[in-house]
Amino acid sequence: MKQTFSTKWVSSVQPRKQRKYRYNAPLHLAGKFLSVTLAKDLRAKHGIRSIRVRTGDEVVVMRGQFSGRSGKVERVDIGTTRVFVNGIDQAKRDGTKRLYPLQPSNLKATRLVDEKRRFPVKETESSKTKSAATKSAAKSAAKADAANNTPTNDTKKPAPARAAKA
Repeated sequence: MKQTFSTKWVSSVQPRKQRKYRYNAPLHLAGKFLSVTLAKDLRAKHGIRSIRVRTGDEVVVMRGQFSGRSGKVERVDIGTTRVFVNGIDQAKRDGTKRLYPLQPSNLKATRLVDEKRRFPVKETESSKTKSAATKSAAKSAAKADAANNTPTNDTKKPAPARAAKA
């Protein structure tokens, strides 16, 4: 088997090939593996089931030794596909604490940061008609100004005529 990543790979039922795909995926594609499920209220609000986790999102751990605990995402590691949540840490032998790496599949997002950028406002039918009405009003105002012969500073001089070569 090749060790490089193939963009032509579609899918396989073999777990070894699935693991190889995830391990060798470039970082711009590995980020897609960092999706977390959304809480029911966020699902209803945005109409999707999962979204890529970002630093600052609030999540709840659903599975594992920290299940039921919540916190704010402090760091996302794309290379290892791990999420580090503030308040979920592990004690080291010397007594210091370090953040515990969690798999994003075991998390549920309860509050999202930067929702306006992640979910741009979709243009509805009523806003389309309003924008069309404002455009037509601006055109009619421009025609009225032209009819009134208001002088403007940006009038162009006619280009000088060029002599034709014979």
